[in-house]
Amino acid sequence: MAGLIIKAATLIAATIVLVWPVEVSAQSSGASRRRPAKVQPPAQQGAEFDQVVKRADDARQASRLDEALEMYAKALQIRPKWADGWWYAGAIFYEKDLYAQARDAFRNLVALEPNRGPAWGMLGLCEFQTREFDRAVISLQRGRSIGLSDNRELESVVRYHTALLYIRFAEFEVAFDILKEFLSVGNQSPRVVEAFGMTLLRMPFLPNEVPADKRDQVLIAGRAGYAMAARHLEEARAAFVELLKRYPEAPNVHYAYGVFLMHQDADAALKEFQRELEISPSHHPAMVQMAFEYMKRGDYETALPLAEKSVELAPKMYPARNVLGRVLLHLGQVERAVRELEEGVRLAPTSPEMRFALARAYTRAGRQADARREQEVFKQLQEEYESRRTPGTGSADGAPPQEKP
Repeated sequence: MAGLIIKAATLIAATIVLVWPVEVSAQSSGASRRRPAKVQPPAQQGAEFDQVVKRADDARQASRLDEALEMYAKALQIRPKWADGWWYAGAIFYEKDLYAQARDAFRNLVALEPNRGPAWGMLGLCEFQTREFDRAVISLQRGRSIGLSDNRELESVVRYHTALLYIRFAEFEVAFDILKEFLSVGNQSPRVVEAFGMTLLRMPFLPNEVPADKRDQVLIAGRAGYAMAARHLEEARAAFVELLKRYPEAPNVHYAYGVFLMHQDADAALKEFQRELEISPSHHPAMVQMAFEYMKRGDYETALPLAEKSVELAPKMYPARNVLGRVLLHLGQVERAVRELEEGVRLAPTSPEMRFALARAYTRAGRQADARREQEVFKQLQEEYESRRTPGTGSADGAPPQEKP
């Protein structure tokens, strides 16, 4: 992948802004660290820079990567603001699996050019490899938000690793939405299917952390998840039937099947959620699903204890606050409903659903100014959400992502 990234560098150069003095390590190439060069006249310095860059480019194009790194280091000592130099150095370090050095190079680059999306994407991939997961997901999402300059291979790899991190953070619904982006290009690679499986089975692992005795289960669930995301209902149903037949007592299997059934047969879905609670009595996502369905049916008394228990078990799960607040509002417990929904907004300030529910609660409480404020925020968030759902979002190709081992 890095070879393609290196070649693409000259296509995405932007304005450079000096943020801090920098130093490049040539340790990986076997070269000793050089002392700062003596100050030279601008013309002489420019000529030397051009000569060093030519040697660096020639070495890179000839795959003499150690020599290229040494030359790029020398060029960057002359011109620390040379953004493409940081790009090339970072890409070579990444190609050589020297992720910490690559990370530092890309951090220098994004400091100089904060709107260079591919640099943020590469920085996130490096931070993933150095296991700085909290920073990695921010960098990856920043790159996705800015745009990856139609570099489809990089876009695919960034999307895949972003989904993996949300799986590891147990943000399974977010991960599922990201993985769905692969459908637009028909990417049904084993790694994508595996990631769908970990998402459906709610396994907060990276792929190499999945226990060996769970791998077959993950792959069957992955086929079900991919087909469900693609709305291939019969294919998904067949995979779920196989999963239930082979792993009837495994955690999250009945829950996943219940989610699949929810819009087809809500009664059957409720039975699957209830079966999940028999296997895993503290399964708060199943409680939330059941509470929403009973609320939809107007059975607020049945929904209330499920919603309350889900909040008790998962106080930071904002959908639990959402359903509890809405049920309480229907039951006339307005002040308590407001408190729950305010907490839900605090947990998920960018959720349109939370803002809408809180606006309704404020209206019921007679807090009209607060209600208008929440309605305006809701409208803004809803418009942003709809724009992100525009068909064709993401342009990754159909090739399986090339994850570094």
